Amino acid sequence: MKVIVSILVAIILIGYLFLEYYPAFGRKPSKEKIQTFNQSPNFITNKFINQIPTSMDMDARTVISILGDFIKGKPKIRPERLIPVQPLDIVDIQDARQTKVTWFGHSTILLEMEGKRLLLDPMFAKMPSPFPLFGGKRYSETLPIEIENLPSIDAVIISHDHYDHLDYHSIMKLKDKVSQFYVPLGVGGHLERWGVDQEKIKEHDWWDESQLGGLQLVATPTRHFSGRGLFDRNATLWCSWVIIGEHAKVYFSGDGGYGPHFKEIGEKYGPFDLTLMECGQYDERWSAIHMMPEETIQAHLDLKGKIIIPIHWSAFSLALHDWTDPIERVTKAAKEGHIDISTPKIGETIIIGANRYPSSIWWR
Repeated sequence: MKVIVSILVAIILIGYLFLEYYPAFGRKPSKEKIQTFNQSPNFITNKFINQIPTSMDMDARTVISILGDFIKGKPKIRPERLIPVQPLDIVDIQDARQTKVTWFGHSTILLEMEGKRLLLDPMFAKMPSPFPLFGGKRYSETLPIEIENLPSIDAVIISHDHYDHLDYHSIMKLKDKVSQFYVPLGVGGHLERWGVDQEKIKEHDWWDESQLGGLQLVATPTRHFSGRGLFDRNATLWCSWVIIGEHAKVYFSGDGGYGPHFKEIGEKYGPFDLTLMECGQYDERWSAIHMMPEETIQAHLDLKGKIIIPIHWSAFSLALHDWTDPIERVTKAAKEGHIDISTPKIGETIIIGANRYPSSIWWR
């Protein structure tokens, strides 16, 4: 009995030390930090909350059905071959009036605006996991450009701390190239643990505004959750972002379910020249935290968007739908609603306000 107890204690201790000191998990907010969170109307009983009730509790039947579906799998959950990636040759911005967007797959975006370079949710790793050897592998072997070849970045903007949006290894390679990090409340602790200077980090509550040169950055609500470990769910905030320049307005959705916040943002900051909108990794069983593709189009309308680029697909399989379901459904809904939609290849740069936008059906 003593031997068994000793083994159990050792396992628990090793597990605790691993969760506490493995850097990819990030850092839990300190007691002092939590005290500052109490000033936020979105922080209740030591947890951040959504604007409207968003239950993520599942009964036993739902859990069993999800596990069963994962075990059975789906034949088209991943592409049969590597998907095409267009190499990116970054040229210095010649015309500050131009707004250029390059999609890296999933939710990673290079946004060039008002002479500034912004990286949104920079996830360059092969797997969205704290452990490089485990997790669903990226659909492509290469990226449009590797981190080492990126020029200096004026700002990195983070929507929330999930692994497919905030990647430890990417930040470690990027941090010396970046002038400023704009993040939701609490996410700065992860960056500080990874060696980012505190002075380079600006944490935001919903509706907080910042200036970056001629750009206005606004952290806006979304309907989601956060967490990187076993015991830190909703310890940090999650958000979408509004980016306003003199010549264009851009909305970046981050992750989240459909809700009234889209109309609220549209009324306050719209109309938007471009919306970058989540459309993948959904399921009816967790639709409160990830929109269905048809809801993506409705959210775009609520935001008063002019043209939409669907994101959060075509890099990883994090749900049970076929890998092309998101783009097929969202383009169908856009066509039925007479909505302008652009479907660039990974690495293909588009210019906002151009006469034509990429619309090839490259995934078939």
